[in-house]
Amino acid sequence: MNYLNDIRQSVSRWIESVTEKSFDANSVGIDFCKKEFEGDFTILIFPLTKIIGKAPEQIAQQCGDHLLAESKISSFNVVKGFLNISLPDSFWLNELEQINTIDLLTRIRKNCTPSSYLIEFCSPNTNKPLHLGHIRNIAIGWSNYKILKALGHDVDTTQVINDRGIAICKSMLAWKKFGNGETPTSTSMKGDHFVGQYYVLFENKFRQEYSEWQQTEQAKTLFSNISKTDSETDFFREYKNDYFNQYSLLGKEAKEMLLAWEAGDQEVRALWSRMNQWVYEGFGQTFEQLGVRFDSNYYESETYLLGKDIVDDGLKRGVFYRNHDQSVWIDLTDVGLDKKIILRSDGTSVYITQDLGTAVKRHEHFKKQNYVYVVGDEQDYHFKVLFETLKKLNVEFSAGLKHLSYGMVELTTGKMKSREGTIVDADDLMQEVIEEASEGAMERGELAELSLEEKNQIFYKIGMSALKYFILKVNYKKRMIFNPKESVDMQGNTGPYIVNAYVRIQSILRKAGEVENWSISQIPIHPQEKVVITQLLDYPSVLQETAELLDPSKLANYCYALAKDFHKYYHDCRILNAETQELKKYRIALCKNVSQTLEHGMECLGISMPERM
Repeated sequence: MNYLNDIRQSVSRWIESVTEKSFDANSVGIDFCKKEFEGDFTILIFPLTKIIGKAPEQIAQQCGDHLLAESKISSFNVVKGFLNISLPDSFWLNELEQINTIDLLTRIRKNCTPSSYLIEFCSPNTNKPLHLGHIRNIAIGWSNYKILKALGHDVDTTQVINDRGIAICKSMLAWKKFGNGETPTSTSMKGDHFVGQYYVLFENKFRQEYSEWQQTEQAKTLFSNISKTDSETDFFREYKNDYFNQYSLLGKEAKEMLLAWEAGDQEVRALWSRMNQWVYEGFGQTFEQLGVRFDSNYYESETYLLGKDIVDDGLKRGVFYRNHDQSVWIDLTDVGLDKKIILRSDGTSVYITQDLGTAVKRHEHFKKQNYVYVVGDEQDYHFKVLFETLKKLNVEFSAGLKHLSYGMVELTTGKMKSREGTIVDADDLMQEVIEEASEGAMERGELAELSLEEKNQIFYKIGMSALKYFILKVNYKKRMIFNPKESVDMQGNTGPYIVNAYVRIQSILRKAGEVENWSISQIPIHPQEKVVITQLLDYPSVLQETAELLDPSKLANYCYALAKDFHKYYHDCRILNAETQELKKYRIALCKNVSQTLEHGMECLGISMPERM
């Protein structure tokens, strides 16, 4: 803002006159004044105390008198050494004109140094549908993609699909044994839901098998050796994996299926491919509903053998060492971690092995400067090990690795368990918030003249704004509880509240029709207009900070603050019935810029705005 540079120059001249020493005007700190104090901007006085040699309150008073004498400000006040200044109306009119005439992308990209990113998110398993946890993951990953893209960065999205392993074989075995040839088409079910029900069915059959096994002599002998205080349910919970691996017939069949898959058995591979395709079709519908896409997909079935060349190279360079049983390890105790296995004694990979290989393979393809992994906080240690290992291997991209570790999300009813079929399905949750939004809209009765298709599109947008915003307004590091009813509240810190501000402006603009551009003149500035213009001026820096922190909650809460300030402005000031025609044009221009900023900010969060609600 050029006017603030003039103030810096004026303060610099005053300091030089007092100290008889040169002073860099760029060193004068100016920030937006906090809302609880009177003033538009605050000049930071404390850094000047050593230079001038006076108390901060005295410096602030003298500096304010100087600025007032030079007519740079309209008034000032001093609060504990902070100089709060109010600027003349001409400043606000000039700033709004700048906002009005300079393209939004130009403004937000002005101070942005372009970089490149690959963002990995979602990473589902092909034995069950996407759930509420995936929605938070996807919302965080996609919004960061949109924010970075808006700022002019080179950004791609990717996901690693977990399409192999014992969990996948459980679904396959359950369908093979109990499916009777049913398909998603024959049952009219979405493909991922169809396969997911067989994962739950396997668990149910497994528990039934366990219950029957309890009556065998083998089980009775085993139970006689455990503590009398332990119930059989406690035993099952504690020794479930042991039972699966040693005694369960279903477990034996599932493990045999996994070995057959790894051996390339044609029948098993054909079933695996068929069921995975059902799931991918279901995922695709959910991704479309969420409004996201991926530039590339990596499949664990193709990456689980990667990394062995890296292990060989690391052994040669002394980064890894071989244990007495021929397993390969890395010692990370020097960076506060522990010793970590990299390759089993039989030469098979562990997760870290394939992640090393995938990381190197992706860099060969994308050549990005930054690689962001959006993965839950339960994997914090894994990513510390992965990143430190890559640093010790001295790969060129190791400095650009970032684990965006997000907290668990729950419903008000508590935790979710996919094996027990109590998972909160993503599709069901989306439908629930859309229905909640439609009920609220129908009660207001403002869409009566629209067609059913138009209404449904509006309900969809309001519902998705509720879902995504409620998740994104919380710092991604924090655990959270999602409340569907609260998310659609029109009065709280919600997506629909922000949408309402945007829709209200669209109504104003429709009623105003074509309005010629306003010209700078002696228009009186209302105090709430200063608040709104200040928010508009702050948008580029908020977007930059959001991108630097990879924290969409910064942008989400900015959008709420802007919407809230606009609602108050709408209440305090006449717009279409303003006192003069020039004032009307100016206020419509202000409304239009609020609308554009809200639309852009919410779009960066992956939220599309309806024109009506």
